[in-house]
Amino acid sequence: MLIVPEREIANLMTREAAFNAVEKVFAAMAAGDAYNFPVVREAIGHEDALYGFKGGFDQAGLTLGLKAGGYWPHNLEKRELINHQSTVFLFDPDTGKAKAMVGGNLLTALRTAAASSVSIKHLARKDAKVIGMIGAGHQATFQLRAALEQRSFEKVIGWNYHPEMLPNIEKVANEAGVAFEAVELDGMIGADVTISITSAFAPSLMANHVAPGTHVACMGTDTKGKQEVESALLAKASVFTDEVAQSISIGEAQHAVTEGLIKESDVAQLGAVINGTNPGRTSDDQITLFDGTGVGLQDLAVAASVVDLAVEKGIAIEVDF
Repeated sequence: MLIVPEREIANLMTREAAFNAVEKVFAAMAAGDAYNFPVVREAIGHEDALYGFKGGFDQAGLTLGLKAGGYWPHNLEKRELINHQSTVFLFDPDTGKAKAMVGGNLLTALRTAAASSVSIKHLARKDAKVIGMIGAGHQATFQLRAALEQRSFEKVIGWNYHPEMLPNIEKVANEAGVAFEAVELDGMIGADVTISITSAFAPSLMANHVAPGTHVACMGTDTKGKQEVESALLAKASVFTDEVAQSISIGEAQHAVTEGLIKESDVAQLGAVINGTNPGRTSDDQITLFDGTGVGLQDLAVAASVVDLAVEKGIAIEVDF
């Protein structure tokens, strides 16, 4: 079995490689060549932690495995560790033998950012100039860096429940040579693309905060009960997702479906847009919304890429198992 430790990931996986891996696996999912297993996600009753498993099988890429991990909300303050902790395990689909164990923390950040970035590429207006950020935590910096590569953005506007964290994303904007402005939530009406990346259980972004023609990427809702945007926004938008089953059960669409504002059939796979079987955006005044729930196949795709690179560079550690 091969081991690729967390410390090696930053030197192996680029944003471009993560983007390509995620775009490819979304397309495979929509084509029926890859599928995710049901998600297990539980509050373990210790350290307020959420722990779970996401897995799947990509028959096209012959990638089989799972990601184990979750969210420990007190890690940063107590232990100076990031709150999200995970490890990816890959298995040989021909034999079931354990193939690789890969540090999953940075990979999770990169693949989550890649997913919203893929949605911007395929759904946002080509002339989008202003990007709005709701959330300014660790993951928000990854989201913004990846998003800024998809359009010629001229300005970043940002809001966070804790305004003192906004310099995190302001720094990213400055590094990219893009202007930054802190706004109230109603100021998001000025965004052409809005990314919401919070762990909220009550909506921040309301339907009247979103102008016609905007693309919204909701990236924080991955558990039953979480909610980042008002359900009425999904009723106004063309809704796309990584996986429909997750979107309506643990993703942003769960609330709009429960309230009867949209139906399961109103939610489309982003992979179908990538494959050309769904037209995606059809007008400049259409609101598009991507519900990024985070699927196991994303993790497996980026982990498999990392293992190949680690072997190529002689970094992978081989152990008997």
